[in-house]
Amino acid sequence: MKVIEHYDKASEPLISFEIIPPKRGGSVSEVFESLDKIVKYNPPFIDVTYHAAESYFEELPDGTIKRHIKRKRPGTIGLCAAMKHKYGVDPVPHLICEGFTKEETEDALIELNYLGIDNVLAIRGDAPDDNVPRYKNGTYNEYAIDLVSQIQDMNDGKYLEDIVNAHETNFCVGVAGYPEKHFEAPNLDRDIARLKEKVDAGGDYIVTQMFFDNDAYFRFVDKCREAGIEVPIVPGLKVLTRERHLNFLPKFFHLNIPKALSEEVIADPDNAQNIGIEWSTQQCIELLEGGAPGIHFYVMGDPTPALDVIDKLPLGATVKKK
Repeated sequence: MKVIEHYDKASEPLISFEIIPPKRGGSVSEVFESLDKIVKYNPPFIDVTYHAAESYFEELPDGTIKRHIKRKRPGTIGLCAAMKHKYGVDPVPHLICEGFTKEETEDALIELNYLGIDNVLAIRGDAPDDNVPRYKNGTYNEYAIDLVSQIQDMNDGKYLEDIVNAHETNFCVGVAGYPEKHFEAPNLDRDIARLKEKVDAGGDYIVTQMFFDNDAYFRFVDKCREAGIEVPIVPGLKVLTRERHLNFLPKFFHLNIPKALSEEVIADPDNAQNIGIEWSTQQCIELLEGGAPGIHFYVMGDPTPALDVIDKLPLGATVKKK
């Protein structure tokens, strides 16, 4: 089922999750252990991240330097297929611009379509690794709107090459939103204008970047509605679990940590996870009371803190553990 259909049919807020594939050489059993815990909470869908190739350098015994290029976390499509058939949960694979040609993206979409996967999240991805060369004969999507447009073209039966009687796909497309604005945008209004372009190009719903200040989300939603964006805007949350998150999360995700949360963690760093769980719980209650269509948890590897939050929420039977 499409994500947008889940929201249209929901009688109460939906709780969804985002996970990452195992590292190259890792076992999928570790992911399944997390999913075993997550599916007890009846998630309508689970996102799976996608990762471009990265480069790293190795010094050989003779002193020369050798460059290696590889994807540290391959397997997104395979994991989505396994999730769909093992757990019966709708997977939402991420598709990214950086590191993939349009041709590779088209191939991925064809595979997902054959697997009966109805949803994708279209994002630009991290800044390109300048040490990873682009194919000379390849074409690339530069921005998320270009990726959304390619997916919508396939939904209309338009492929990169002219194909007679081409099959139309039917993907539901999610796009990313930034309550505190994308770090490259000059201001929030310009960022929302770009977001509206993505929605107008075919985006069916919006999932936000993680945030810790609900005022940012509510202000963002108001501005989106004023701009004519009517699709669901789902708040994305991560539970702060350790003191180093106070520096790590703002640095890598370009977000702000409220002073009250920061001071509480600094004063009692050994209790950071419990502080983070309580903060996230209050965030969820306020967001749901304020009309958010659901909560999307960025759990990455360990879902336990997010599940602890859910256990504290006054949710109905559809979200309670089986």
